[in-house]
Amino acid sequence: MTDTPVTESPVTDGPGVADYPLAETRPDTVRALSGRRMSEITLDAVLAGGVTMDDLRIDAGALRAQASIARAAGRETLARNLERGADLVAVPQEVVMATYDLLRPGRARDEAELLAAARRLRDEYGAATIAAFVEEAAEVYARRGLFRFRF
Repeated sequence: MTDTPVTESPVTDGPGVADYPLAETRPDTVRALSGRRMSEITLDAVLAGGVTMDDLRIDAGALRAQASIARAAGRETLARNLERGADLVAVPQEVVMATYDLLRPGRARDEAELLAAARRLRDEYGAATIAAFVEEAAEVYARRGLFRFRF
């Protein structure tokens, strides 16, 4: 990587650095989980009772677009985190929290418990990126002996 700032995206299948922030440069492309455009979510709509919680949650496409921008700017770690976040959009909150709890050292009893959580994320919710992350954690926890149940 060079010290020269990236001014234009080498990525051809998504937005580039010049598109940041998407909400300002390409608001027509940013949608809520409900499918509504950002421009439709106004104070008047809130006061009229026309905005739901899904109108306030980001959709996976917006997170993937942000990942594309991060990657074009040379921020690979941020891009991967945003892609994992995009995977989690479809996962119910209680499953996210249960998986998070298992990832805390000493919470999962063994590698199989984490691998089962990864399979569930992949098979039930199509969350392959976050499932791979959990599988990697299972491997690291096994190598470091972090499955000793502490509680």
